[in-house]
Amino acid sequence: MIDSDVFVQALQDMGVNFFTGVPDSILGGIIEELMTRKVYTPAVREDEAVAMAAGAYMAGKIPAVLMQNSGLGTSLNALISLNMMYRQPCILLVSWRGFQGNDAPEHLVMGETMLPLLDTMKIPHRTLSEQTMADDFRWMGQTFMKQRVPLALVIKKGIVKGLHP
Repeated sequence: MIDSDVFVQALQDMGVNFFTGVPDSILGGIIEELMTRKVYTPAVREDEAVAMAAGAYMAGKIPAVLMQNSGLGTSLNALISLNMMYRQPCILLVSWRGFQGNDAPEHLVMGETMLPLLDTMKIPHRTLSEQTMADDFRWMGQTFMKQRVPLALVIKKGIVKGLHP
């Protein structure tokens, strides 16, 4: 399991300096660490967080948006009509709720369809693992700089330390 502080430090080491998002239990440890470092700006909705990240990017920041995968549905319009169209990149840190059908019923459909949805939206994505973290972060940095589009790092439950064991 990756410690939340190690995960956040790796993001900051690659230059990410604006963090926003919507609370989620899988991302809780990361959000708590960001709040401890006083670098997290909470959002009410995922599309609002995407818009805030776009503004941060225009102000010279490297933004990351934290959301659960159901938030992709909420943020589709902003991602396509703002970020994709105007080539405004952001790092989407997306928790994989409903992975392999193990979650509350409201998460199952998005859990099954998230990766094909990201492919359809032409949003590059990788699924984080403890073994591939260094490669995943290298990929994020390269993709952010070269493609200038949103990209998603998908995080399954138990990969990054949460608030509760």
